Amino acid sequence: MELEAHGGYATGDHHGPDVTGVRAEVYSFHMPQPIQTPSRHGQQPLTVGFDIGGTHVRAGVVSAEGEIIDQRSADTLRDAQALEAAIARLTDELRADHDIAAVGLAVAGFVDPTCTTVRFAPHLPWRDAPVKHILEEKLGLPVRLEHDANSAAWGEYRFGAGRGAQHWVFYALGTGIGATIMTPDGIYRGAHGTAPEFGHIVAVPGGRACPCGKRGCLERYVSGTALSATAAELRADYSTSLPEDAAGEAITAAAREGDPLALAVMEEFSRWLGHGLSLVADIIDPELIVIGGGLAKESSLYMEPSVRHMEASMVGAGHRPTPRVVSAELGSRAGMIGVADLARDMAVEAAASKN
Repeated sequence: MELEAHGGYATGDHHGPDVTGVRAEVYSFHMPQPIQTPSRHGQQPLTVGFDIGGTHVRAGVVSAEGEIIDQRSADTLRDAQALEAAIARLTDELRADHDIAAVGLAVAGFVDPTCTTVRFAPHLPWRDAPVKHILEEKLGLPVRLEHDANSAAWGEYRFGAGRGAQHWVFYALGTGIGATIMTPDGIYRGAHGTAPEFGHIVAVPGGRACPCGKRGCLERYVSGTALSATAAELRADYSTSLPEDAAGEAITAAAREGDPLALAVMEEFSRWLGHGLSLVADIIDPELIVIGGGLAKESSLYMEPSVRHMEASMVGAGHRPTPRVVSAELGSRAGMIGVADLARDMAVEAAASKN
């Protein structure tokens, strides 16, 4: 998952601005059973998962059990060909020590519904680039391309907090809000591959400016950067030891120490998060919402009040089941693990086609 730090926290970038379409689809990547197809060394295939971030590229060899058994990293380069060469170099380094069957790339940006092209990635050099085909030719291996939030959601489904769930939502809190809708048929993408955009639902008409160009988007009130903005707005009403330019991590740390301003900021954050989760519950009706992203580690500061706000705000509150809300289990490893697991299906299919 893309880990661009803002306000001391990070998360996957969002799918991008809303795109109006005439038809929404589930692009089905079937929920897999544990893979039994052996590699040529008699073990289930090993794959490499890449987390392509705006600052760093992280690569890990991932087993069929979701364990990262080796890792490499490099700086993210701003030239497309140089970035592709770096991905190839890291793959070759890992292939020198491991029998690699396929490669997966988790990318923060627009990935087309066929998972072959990066349409746009704000912190990466690719623009309408057929990344899957370029890297397959360069590596000589099957390559699975996926959005970073979807990759993390898949990792949580297979090996983390989403195990066993059928209808659920991955909700990543960090720089903004990233999200994935999971169904029994796989990842729901919408007609153009950009769904969902929960973070850009307007919560406060005419409110805080959002980089997307709108004002009052929910993620301007529920994110690491939102913590700083809320602290600035409330500062005059509370005593505090926080500096005026306090970042998100400083605010959550101060809240743990009982700082009045920081506690007020977290109360406001919880209220807005509860509102956002109630929208998810009303629109999607999931059985489970998994909170991930950089702010998931601070869930003890906001989880219980947020769930109370969600339950009170849902349509039919008190007369319908409410979704369980839990913290993600895989942390920053989720995207790497998830996209490597998706790549494993491609490795199995490629091996089967040769037989």
